[in-house]
Amino acid sequence: MNLRIRQLRESRGLTQSAVADKLICDQSLYSKYERGLRSLPLEAAIRLAEVYGVSLDYLAGLTEEENY
Repeated sequence: MNLRIRQLRESRGLTQSAVADKLICDQSLYSKYERGLRSLPLEAAIRLAEVYGVSLDYLAGLTEEENY
């Protein structure tokens, strides 16, 4: 999931700080999610899926289809 959330962020031209603001967390914590040093909580994954307009399955790498 960490590679996919980084790709989504970069493809939309967002900074880690901007995404962290949407998740209401620190940039340093979000960076750990992207690097796989911390597990992304379900609530944060749901919020990211909403922000990016993709399914949770896509975030988790279970499908290549972005949309639900």
